Amino acid sequence: MAESFYRRKLRSLLESAGVLVDGPNPWDIRVHDDRFYKRVLTEAHLGTGESYMDGWWDCDALDEFFYRVLRRGLDREVSAIPRFIGSILGKAVNLQNPGRSFTVGQTHYNIGNDLYRTMLDKRMIYSCGYWRNARNLDDAQERKLRLVFGKLNIERGMHLLDIGCGWGGAARFAAEEYGVRVTGLTISTEQEKLAREYCAGLPVEIKLMDYRDLSGTYDRIYSIGMFEHVGHKNYPAYFQTVRRALAPEGLFLLHTIGSNRTGTNTDKWTSRYIFPNSMLPSANHITRASEGLLVLEDWHSFGHDYSLTLKSWADNIEQHRQALENDYSERFFRMWRYYLLSAAGSFRARHVQLWQIVYSHGGIEGPFEVPR
Repeated sequence: MAESFYRRKLRSLLESAGVLVDGPNPWDIRVHDDRFYKRVLTEAHLGTGESYMDGWWDCDALDEFFYRVLRRGLDREVSAIPRFIGSILGKAVNLQNPGRSFTVGQTHYNIGNDLYRTMLDKRMIYSCGYWRNARNLDDAQERKLRLVFGKLNIERGMHLLDIGCGWGGAARFAAEEYGVRVTGLTISTEQEKLAREYCAGLPVEIKLMDYRDLSGTYDRIYSIGMFEHVGHKNYPAYFQTVRRALAPEGLFLLHTIGSNRTGTNTDKWTSRYIFPNSMLPSANHITRASEGLLVLEDWHSFGHDYSLTLKSWADNIEQHRQALENDYSERFFRMWRYYLLSAAGSFRARHVQLWQIVYSHGGIEGPFEVPR
């Protein structure tokens, strides 16, 4: 009786979003285990993701499925219990304190450079591309980097700080294309090693370091896809660190995924399997933490571009899966596909956002032409 209730309830919700069980469309789902229905309704996204990893259901177009589900707002209609528990935990515990800061590096960024070489563009940029007039992923990532450095208005000979430098792609591009010196910070030992090799012979220094341990002054600072790991309890310290490190006439660019709602909880599936201790900032989080420290000069939103980027990453993995199968299990591939395509659907539905925000130290005098 209980199982049939959960089945009827979830099927009804899905049908309201145009999703059928065993339907003819690529975004329809196939359920292989009837326990799926109860698990989703009682465990929300954690249960949805884990049941997919366990092979309880399939979908030919996961991104399209999540686009429809999230656009319809079905995430708000399933059990609120997991979100409530996550909110309490986020308020009570600093999940991103210095003692935990290297956890995401060990868990996510250290899982294998070969995987990321396969998935990413030629510079291994692990963040949203900029797809205006781009023909492919390589184009989109280069256009994103030119967008970043154009907004920062950098000049030859400047010293740049890259907070969360990844595998060094942006730092190398800046040094080669703009004639600047770059200091890059990462919390991943694998990223540190590869970034040093990738940037060898250039005026680029890569440091394995938490941003809170930073010293020195820089003409320009940028942070691309790292702020999602900072956590709301540390936002004030983050912006204080940037202000302290930024030269008086300097500019700072923050590139981050953003949430439409202000909260303290993190998505339980994403935190458990992909990005430990992560959380998405809201616009309110960012402006409140930076107010009085830096002057906000520009706010650019292009979240739809992330759906295109994630789809490209997922396609790269599928096209080269055979070369990776000796190192990763079937359950890992299901987890990774779910991660990339559920996120792609979420960005397309504008359930989450992508922002580039430019700050100055004390306000720019005169006109400021911001590239788009």
